[in-house]
Amino acid sequence: MPLSARELHQRGVDAANSRRFGQARRALATASARVGDDADLRARIEGTMAYVLAQTGEPAEAERLSRDALERPGLRAETVALLHGQLGTLLMHGGRLDEADQSLTRAIDALDEGSIERANLLMSRSIVGMQRHRLDDCTADLRSAIAVYEALGEEEPLAEARHNLGYAALLGGDLITALNLMTASRPTLAATSDLAAAISDLDRAEVLRDAGLTTEAEALLDEVATRFGAQRMRQARGEAEFHLARSLLRHDPASAERTAARAARRFASLGSDGWSARAEAVRLEAALRARPGRDVDHGAFARTAAALADGGFRTEATALALTSRLADEQRMPRIAADAPTPLRLRAHEVRAVRAAKAGKDAAALRAAADGLDLLTSWQQSFGALDLQASVAMHGTELMFAGLAAAARTQDPAVLFEWSERARHLSQQVAPVRPPHDTDLAADLAELRMLRADLAGADWTADARVRALRDRVRERQWSSIGAGANRGRLDLPTTLARLDEETAILAYVYTGEDLLCTVVTAAGASVVELSWPRVRAALDGLRADLDVAALTHGGPMAAIVARSLDQRLHALDESLFARVRAAAPHASRLALTIPGILGGIPWAMLPGLTGIPFTIATSVSRLLGDRALPRREPGTTAHRAGFAAGPRVARGIEEVRTAASAWGGAEVHVGEDARVDAVTDLAGRVEVFHIAAHGRHAVDNPLFSGFELADGTLFGYDVDLIRRTPDTVVLSACELGRSSVRWGEEALGMTRVWLHAGTRCVIAAPVVVADDVACELLGAVHARLADGDAPAVALAAASESTGLRAPFQCHGDGF
Repeated sequence: MPLSARELHQRGVDAANSRRFGQARRALATASARVGDDADLRARIEGTMAYVLAQTGEPAEAERLSRDALERPGLRAETVALLHGQLGTLLMHGGRLDEADQSLTRAIDALDEGSIERANLLMSRSIVGMQRHRLDDCTADLRSAIAVYEALGEEEPLAEARHNLGYAALLGGDLITALNLMTASRPTLAATSDLAAAISDLDRAEVLRDAGLTTEAEALLDEVATRFGAQRMRQARGEAEFHLARSLLRHDPASAERTAARAARRFASLGSDGWSARAEAVRLEAALRARPGRDVDHGAFARTAAALADGGFRTEATALALTSRLADEQRMPRIAADAPTPLRLRAHEVRAVRAAKAGKDAAALRAAADGLDLLTSWQQSFGALDLQASVAMHGTELMFAGLAAAARTQDPAVLFEWSERARHLSQQVAPVRPPHDTDLAADLAELRMLRADLAGADWTADARVRALRDRVRERQWSSIGAGANRGRLDLPTTLARLDEETAILAYVYTGEDLLCTVVTAAGASVVELSWPRVRAALDGLRADLDVAALTHGGPMAAIVARSLDQRLHALDESLFARVRAAAPHASRLALTIPGILGGIPWAMLPGLTGIPFTIATSVSRLLGDRALPRREPGTTAHRAGFAAGPRVARGIEEVRTAASAWGGAEVHVGEDARVDAVTDLAGRVEVFHIAAHGRHAVDNPLFSGFELADGTLFGYDVDLIRRTPDTVVLSACELGRSSVRWGEEALGMTRVWLHAGTRCVIAAPVVVADDVACELLGAVHARLADGDAPAVALAAASESTGLRAPFQCHGDGF
């Protein structure tokens, strides 16, 4: 017996809700042919068909069908309400937010409070609230819908509502809540259909983008756009392209411009004027960033801002108006106190840039400082190191605007303040150790097994690896609460705390110029350096260092050695000679450096030979931690612990030679050097040394790690160590490296240990020859065991052995 029109309509509704649009369209077409003279049922069929048409790229026909259905005479009030709701949803997807809100509200007010139909329309209206940034209204609608779904036992729409509640949290700046809700909802949504999973992933990519994890966000957005394209969901594909363009905006404006233009054309062809204006706004900003010297087409900005406002996207209209103000003296638009944090940061940035262009550096500094203080208050809600460092993305332009203005003042106090702001950006929030998480430990163990199974392949491309990496990161984000705000030292306080023997060399990179504030107990001065000369010497430095470490004898070794010596002497002359002259009597040095100088092997510069020095994460951290007591020797079961991973040519010899300097040192080699044993050892000693092959993960440095007997000890494993050692020695290829995050931030394994509580990490930013590491670090431990501070021990060992190597102290080496 053939299905009735009513049964076919329900089948079409179910298929549409599961994003099986081809199946829905066939069922609805058959239902329409069988409906007879039931006007209400025909109108409902047409309303559902309109939704399907809108989702598959025919929004104009969808709107026409909805409005025709509403004009049918004699319809019941409930049918009229549902049709208004469907029309409102169409208008919402088309970016006509004010009209959508009116239609949806009319429908919601006419439906029973406990009905699933009303709950569904509350969901649609919540999206309108999101896009208008009316988050209180949005959240109220979602909670009302959730109550209905829970009462009716409707699991799939309940998961979608909770996911959307996460999206509202994202818009409010609560990234952790957003990710938790979206992650919890995804399995239910993914079980519904592949397209439902894609829609979930689209929103999740926005969280990653706002968290500064743009590499992962953009890979996910590319994948989602392809999936939408395969299903001919042109609107959804355009939305994925739009968000991809927004992510590219800060670090690849040329690609952002092309991607946004493509999305704008796609929306325009669909009649989605509001979305087209959103994409055009991104294209305009990308064009300014890609070609900063060109004249601003204020007419294009004004037209696009008006189109955004007309569509109800008032927050984005304000953001575009701010962008257009960068190049002129037009009146600044008013920013509401509850506006999104990135928009408020953008307003401070525009004020700083405009003031600088007008020669008002004091005003530029105030605007930039106010913006960075706002960013810090946002960062305080995050405890995880990678999240704190990543959201610094939102302060990049503010920081460079402040640094440039500070440099122009030539005032040591001002430049020192801004150097500390730059170094302190992801350290302003004091670290909070997470509670021990057995599930996190299990996920890391599984990840180790997968990495071993996929040896030789691109293990990060494996879907299981990606899922586990996501889960590890999200567990870490969720388990660490907000920390207290660290103090930032000014120059007078620093001068008061500094001893006679120490000089601080605070290097500052403004994006164009390089300077150094030299601080001694006697005072401070600013030294201007030649960034072009430094940049020229840096080109090819890493390659020379790597080849020198791996080349043993022969004519090639002499050629490489000469090239490397030339580069090191050029860097020494450009970076250090004039700076050292400003502090001639200091016997030890504390350096703070921008991320762009992070790959320099400072210990190999001729001018630093024999001088104890440390690379401090910030002066505020260095001198502030001096108030904390060091652990007394002998308070742990073993003063020193050592471990060697597999396939390190002289690794076992290295750790045993180094351990011989200590009485009763514990050593793990071979099969005993397993992750659990090594992390347990690290939690019981004052000095911890590991010799292992390692790899620095550029995309997420917390997945950098050491290769041990049973797999990789990741950066995330460090936070599972109950008590970190005072001093850590990393004799591992590349694990002294760091990734420059958003211009100023550098993040790598050294920072992971320092964030976890270790005072000093000895590591190299490049490969070190095994024989050099073995002999030099053995001499370092002899001095450490005699009570020398790490920086003193390292300098003395280098002189006594005659070995020049890139090992250097990070943190407090004194």
